Amino acid sequence: MTTRRLFLKSATALAALPLAASVAAQTAEPTRVVATFSILGDMVERIGGEHVVVTTLVGPDGDTHVYRPTPADARAVSGAEILVVNGLEFEGWLERMAEAAAFDGALAVATTGIEPIAFEDDHGHGHEDHGDDRAGSDHDRDHDEKAHTPDEDHAGHEDHGHGAFDPHAWQSLANAVTYVDNIAAALAQADPDNATVFYRNRAAYVAEIAALDTEIRALMAALPEDRRTIVTPHDAFQYFGRDYGLTFLAPQGLSTESEASARDVARLIERIRDQGISAVFLENITDGRLLEQIANETGATIGGTLHPGALSGPDGPAPTYLDMMRHNATTIARALGA
Repeated sequence: MTTRRLFLKSATALAALPLAASVAAQTAEPTRVVATFSILGDMVERIGGEHVVVTTLVGPDGDTHVYRPTPADARAVSGAEILVVNGLEFEGWLERMAEAAAFDGALAVATTGIEPIAFEDDHGHGHEDHGDDRAGSDHDRDHDEKAHTPDEDHAGHEDHGHGAFDPHAWQSLANAVTYVDNIAAALAQADPDNATVFYRNRAAYVAEIAALDTEIRALMAALPEDRRTIVTPHDAFQYFGRDYGLTFLAPQGLSTESEASARDVARLIERIRDQGISAVFLENITDGRLLEQIANETGATIGGTLHPGALSGPDGPAPTYLDMMRHNATTIARALGA
């Protein structure tokens, strides 16, 4: 199979591909890993530790939706032993990367095994009924009617920069466990001599994820019933809303490349007024002017800045994935709490 065809396969098909053997198992050198964006890079570093050297293509505060591969990035990919991607058509530029990089290493799709939420083209009319799922300590949960299998027909959303399913699956801590499992398995197959280390790191990381889930559930459960609707610039938080009983509205679709029409914005403004939504939130990867305009027209306040798909720099509020999820939850709780 050519490199180009490999990159163009769906996440489901990619999951069936065997991981290629790595020379790292035969040497003392750390495994060279390329992660497509900062959240994946952080996860790889947590699991791999000193046994990996990680290059992240889209770094802190970077927008993966609008990223354009560079020659230096193509060289990094061509020299990688493992390439870690989100899948679910999140990295729409992988085709161009495939053309530029002669990558022949192992491809690890972090969302393998996740049941995705189907994208509904609502533009400000939200995704209700995401909210009554609850996870136990093992993060098992039943998916509601918003979660569908990739075999179902949801054509017509491709112009929003993604396919028929919401790719922002990392916004669920339950899904993050699956991400971590897939990354640990990829590292262990590439470097079996250090597999014990990877799985030990995986266990410690999953324990932290479970503890944070408990913390966030307590924060979100304390929100008043009439203050559980959240407005963000683009539609990136449906998994978070499903897990914690919140409704997220956005003028843009799943990608920051999609544009909100005047009609979409007007409908959203009407809904904010009708429901008495008191706060809207900016994002670290999007231009905040549209949300500031909406806040001005509705009297809502700016509740803070959320991180939908990129970490902050080391001195910011979200330098790691767990920091990001905690920051988003505490920002929401402070703005919407009674």
